[in-house]
Amino acid sequence: PKSLGFAQAAGLPLAIETAHEGLERAGFSAGKSILILGGAGGVGSLAIQLAKHVYGASKVAATASTPKLELLKSLGADVAIDYTKENFEDLPDKYDVVLDAVGQGEKAVKVVKEGGSVVVLTGAVVPPGFRFVVTSDGSVLEKLNPYLESGKVKPLVDPKGPFAFSQVVEAFSYLETGRATGKVVISPIP
Repeated sequence: PKSLGFAQAAGLPLAIETAHEGLERAGFSAGKSILILGGAGGVGSLAIQLAKHVYGASKVAATASTPKLELLKSLGADVAIDYTKENFEDLPDKYDVVLDAVGQGEKAVKVVKEGGSVVVLTGAVVPPGFRFVVTSDGSVLEKLNPYLESGKVKPLVDPKGPFAFSQVVEAFSYLETGRATGKVVISPIP
């Protein structure tokens, strides 16, 4: 998309395809509610935007740490849950779909409505949770391009990046902390 820089475009395809296919496989549609665990990450941040701006969710809730709560709201989350202060599984709300991008499948299944779906991207899968392998022929990118061009959906690149090739080890170490905001991008351009 013309509206994106190189780093944004580089971090976009797998993350947006994962978010989109997870929502599709979960049967997500207009009027449904969703909880996204890890809403400030690469997939989570796009899942919030897709659920709200593309699918027409009735309610989007997402988890993040204290400094990232306003970011979640700016992306379209109706409810921003601070996982450092609240256990989402102890809150009274239940959701049609839970998208777990952080590996909390055992807790995620506690907040899904009966008949709902839990999409597990990492960690243990507990029924009714499921995992999938992303399949792509590029058609999803074409379908979502108008949302990217208009700015309704914006890929996030972690503010510490893009990392240079010489910083690959540092980039992966940072990614493994689980504290990245958006995508961690390594750029070949000095």
